[in-house]
This record gives sequence, C-alpha cells and structure tokens, in this order.
Amino acid sequence: MRGWSELAERVGGTTRTSEKTALLAGYLASLPVEELRPAATFLTGRPFPEADQRAVGLGWATIAAAVSQMAGTPVEALGDAYDRSSDLGTAVADLLSLRAVQPDPGTSLSLSELADAFAAIEAAPGPTAKGAVFAAVLARCEPSTARYVVKILTGELRIGLREGLLEAAIAQAFGRPQSDVSGAGMLTGDVGETAVLAREGRLDEARLRLLHPLRFMLASPAEDAAEILTRLGPQVWVEDKYDGIRAQLHRRGSEVRLYSRELHDISDQFPEIVEAAGDLPWDGILDGEILAYADGRVLPFQALQARLGRKDPGAQFLADVPVIYVAFDLLAVGPRSDRGGHAPVEPLLVKPLVERRDRLEALGLPLAIDGGRFALSHLVTVDSVEALDRVFDEARARRNEGLMVKDPVSGYSPGRRGLGWLKMKRALATIDCVVVGVEVGHGKRHAVLSDYTFAVRDEGNERLVTIGKAYTGLTDAEIAEMTGW
Repeated sequence: MRGWSELAERVGGTTRTSEKTALLAGYLASLPVEELRPAATFLTGRPFPEADQRAVGLGWATIAAAVSQMAGTPVEALGDAYDRSSDLGTAVADLLSLRAVQPDPGTSLSLSELADAFAAIEAAPGPTAKGAVFAAVLARCEPSTARYVVKILTGELRIGLREGLLEAAIAQAFGRPQSDVSGAGMLTGDVGETAVLAREGRLDEARLRLLHPLRFMLASPAEDAAEILTRLGPQVWVEDKYDGIRAQLHRRGSEVRLYSRELHDISDQFPEIVEAAGDLPWDGILDGEILAYADGRVLPFQALQARLGRKDPGAQFLADVPVIYVAFDLLAVGPRSDRGGHAPVEPLLVKPLVERRDRLEALGLPLAIDGGRFALSHLVTVDSVEALDRVFDEARARRNEGLMVKDPVSGYSPGRRGLGWLKMKRALATIDCVVVGVEVGHGKRHAVLSDYTFAVRDEGNERLVTIGKAYTGLTDAEIAEMTGW
C-alpha cells in the first residue's frame, strides 16, 4: 500500500494526461495478479468495485476514536485538523505524524491485505468492532499511507483520475485496445476484474451479470432546438423528461432488484414494483424512472419524496403515494431462468436504440393503463425545430421537466455523458431567493464558502422552503467576496 500511495501522490501532482497514463500503466504492469485487482479498484477511489453493493459503514466518530487511540490525541483533535484542510485523509495523516513511534515501512499492508481489511470492516457488527479493524490498519500505516487509506474509505481520492484515463492506462499496460478494455469494464462494472482480464488476454470473456448494477448512460444538456437537431438530426426521438428518480430494474428468475443512479439497492423502498415484476416471463435489465402516479396522472416530485429513503413503507404510504415504473430502455434480455440455474442474457448495450425500443415494447409489461405498475415512456419522432419546440411545450403542459432527445441509432454507453442523448430544459424566469445555508468547500475551495442553499417564501404560512443548492456560477473572486461577507 505504501507504493500505491506514492503512485497516487505522483498522479495527483501532474496535470498532464499523458504523464498520468504512463505512471499508471507502468505501475499496473509491474504488479502480481493478486495485487492488480485491488490496485485498480482503489484507483477508482472506492474500497469495493462499483457494482459491489457493500459499504464499509465507518462513521466519523469511529474514525476519530481509532485515530485518537493510535495518535494519542484527544478525540476532538480530528475535527480541528479537518478544519485546517477540509480533507479527512490529510487530517488523519497530520495526527498520525504525532505518534512517538512510527510503523516500520517493512510492515506496510499489501493491497490484498487492505482489501481483506475493508471487507472485514464492512462485515464487522457495530462501530466498536469496525473501529478495532480500522485501528489495526492504521497501526501498520505510515502517515502518508494512512492518508490514502482514508481517502479510499471516504470516496475522496481526488487525484484527477477520470475512469477513461484509468482504462487507457490498463490498455497501455497490457497492450490491449482501449475499446476492448472499455467494453469489458462496461459489462463487468469492476475495473479490477477488467485489469486482470486485460493482463491475461481474456477481455472477450467479460460477461454482463444480472443483479450487479450498470452505470447509467447520461445526457448532455441543451436548450436550443436548432442546436439539438444540428447535433442529432435530421430526425430524432423525443421522450418526456420525467420528474421522478432514475432506476435500473434487474430480474433473474424470481429475484428482482431496483438500483438508483448512485447504484444503491432501493428495492425495499418500492415493493409494489418489485412484486409486479416478479411474474414477468423474462430475465433482463430495464432502464427507467420511478414516478408517483395516481388516477391516471403523474404526481409532483414532492409526493414521491415521502417514499425516498423509507425502507419497507407501510400500507398507508403505499396507498397515499402509489408509484409506477416508466421504462425507456432495455439493456439486456433473455428467457426466464429456471429454478435450477440461470440462463445467460443477451447484452443489448451496443445495439441501436431503435432495436432496443422494439424489443422493450415486445416484452408485454403490465401497463398502468391496464392496472399494472409499468408504463412505456411517451415517445415521438421529430424532424423540425418547430415540432421540437411544440413537443417541449406539450411536455411542460403534462408537468414534466422537459425533453430527452435521442439519436435513434445510438448505443447505450454506461457512465458516459455523450451527445447521443441530450436533455432539453429551459431556464426558468429569475426568482428572488434567500440564502439559508452555506458550506465550506473541498479541495481547492477548502478555505472558502462555496456551496449555497436557497429558499423561497411559502406565502401560505410565511415560512421559508428550501428549493435547492448551487455549487457553480460564481467566479473565484466572487466566492472570496461572499466568504468575507
């Protein structure tokens, strides 16, 4: 782990993409196979692969107690150190540098040992047990190594390492085409596994796995209809942009799971959708949106908010805020698995959208208009600026956010924000707001206040209601001025 930390420091210390790639490629190529998998995974800034649903569950109080034990400092010292840098990894390293006796560099954890420790922290029952495992890790870490252990644990690596760059480094390290590396990573959702497959020349063996969420394809923003048609035209597909929550539905045999855009399992929050999908005669993956829906109409997002984060909602919540799943894409499909095994499904990611839509419509989903829990996205074809503007107004009249405009021959690119999909939203008129909250920034903004929370007045009861946050839009000079004020 010491060598990995030194690499991360060097990668974070250069802004040149070619230099980052060369550093990473040389390092990855030098590793034995048992260290390659965790090394690549940790370079994504996560303790576990992206498709892995585990979370270490290590809170601030547990971290502070373990650091206090190792450094011989008061528990509150971690908060003081954090205030100086707004970086928890740096704060932990600062305190551990105060130890009277530092660990022997020769006792540094291997990458595979650290991966095992992360798994042990996740599995440990409660803060005390988790803290004991974490303290044992810190006991073998020099301050600079501990800094990066904590950065991985908290998802705050911040060394300027985009995923595409890591894929390029894997390709360079093992002499494989980057497109093959990207394709394998897209299917597995595990860059560590992808790196091993690349090393061994087995990228063609990568397989899509059900009940392991894929990253969602993202859309780029656009406002002007003429610009959109210039990019995607002459003929585009247009869907309503719904005001719900994006969700991926996986089903394999009798198992059904819903995953959020953050790849969290949210199945327990929407049991009626899971139940409705239980009897479908196919295995596969849908991409879509969960909406609050009653009496044949979509309810405002505020209604859906009552369901968010609420596991196992009671009968009253299910009755008060009924939901449906609006499907707009089919990512994989195959025959329903028998009880004795799981048949492979066909990945559709590289198929054109027009084919994916045809196969989606052929699934025979139990639609809401017939009393079911599913709907298909409202889809029209547009070939002129005037028609696109008209459809936008119609979507707004249906109380949707705007439009999703798609190239009908586009493939599905997990985690990518390309130009095959554009989201058409238009700025609302200027409104007067009150700043009701402000937060210290991170990274380069750790010494300033950069995140503002806005509210408007609810005239019905004369109270302020928050409407959102702003992280961008001010220059560095304006941020400094606001911080001083």
